[in-house]
Amino acid sequence: MSDALQKLPRHVGFIIDGNGRWAKERGLPRTKGHEAGIKNLDVVLHECFYTYQIPLVSLYCFSTENWHRPKQEVDFLIKYFTNYLKTNDFVKKFPGVKLNIMGDYTKFPPKLVKNADQVIAATKNETKFVLNLGINYSGQDELVRAYNRMLQDGVTAVDRATVEKYLYTHDQPPLDYVVRTSGEQRLSNFMLWQVSYAELHFPKTNWPAFGKTELHAALLEYQRRDRRFGSIKEETKAEDEPKQK
Repeated sequence: MSDALQKLPRHVGFIIDGNGRWAKERGLPRTKGHEAGIKNLDVVLHECFYTYQIPLVSLYCFSTENWHRPKQEVDFLIKYFTNYLKTNDFVKKFPGVKLNIMGDYTKFPPKLVKNADQVIAATKNETKFVLNLGINYSGQDELVRAYNRMLQDGVTAVDRATVEKYLYTHDQPPLDYVVRTSGEQRLSNFMLWQVSYAELHFPKTNWPAFGKTELHAALLEYQRRDRRFGSIKEETKAEDEPKQK
């Protein structure tokens, strides 16, 4: 780890964007952009977990709105996620990583659901790292799901701790840092509760090209952020003390 990175996020989220634009710039079909983007997941995750020791990473890979894309593109993504979530491959690539899926992945074909369930079961006891994989995910739907489950459980009084108990990320710290690639400056319904006090970063690089160098640059940017959580920063003791004459 670089000496310059003294302050790293505990929980970083990535809104994966720009696969199609990356492909278009190269005269390739959009599916080639998604293929390159999914391969890049391994690069970024390995850096986050094993180089920088960031304990929690959340990925926004397939939103509930993505179903409206062309069928060929959706089918391609489903096939790739199905292959990506093969237990032996996942455990070998990501030792020490617990998989947690955000979103109603049961809407996908049975083979993908089966693979996801098997990886979740195989990694449930891992405690060092957590990968929150957002597929068929919506931040608004997550909150609706949480409120409905509270009603089902007969909850009559709600505070923040109660809501967090019913989120996909229960027992996890909130997001510290969110990176959306391709330069678009919006959250697009990503982890709306957990993002409340996160720092946001919008590099112009498309996701397939967002490699080790770009990740390092993003983490350097995080070092420059002054996180106040809505309060006024207290002056340091050194600033309060009178100067020595």
